[in-house]
Amino acid sequence: MPELTTSVAEMVAAARARIEEVEIDQMVPLIEDPDVVIVDIRDVRERQKLGHIPGSFHCPRGMLEFWVDPQSPYFKEIFAADKKFIFHCASGWRSALSVALLQDMGFDAAHLREGFSAWAKSGAPVQMPAPRD
Repeated sequence: MPELTTSVAEMVAAARARIEEVEIDQMVPLIEDPDVVIVDIRDVRERQKLGHIPGSFHCPRGMLEFWVDPQSPYFKEIFAADKKFIFHCASGWRSALSVALLQDMGFDAAHLREGFSAWAKSGAPVQMPAPRD
């Protein structure tokens, strides 16, 4: 096995040092704010099993850069909106790395520091998907 020169934990710490982090108590009132887009980058299976933040937009992590870039054939118009974007994953690691990468691309965003797992555990609103037939 090759020896890594940088661990994931180190990468996340470096990302968190340079991005905006939002706490759960700060974000709860923002789910109703029309000028905020909450973006869930978890896998679709995580959303289906555990639910999601009401009103959040789902963007799979693997498509993020492509959906944000207006020059990409996969661009999603929602990312052209003049709004505040707050990204989240389950624990805040994927979203921290993602937001740092988006900043490198010139896209302004923040992330939910604790992630969805802590969000749900805190009693913040969670919407479960409709049952599948």
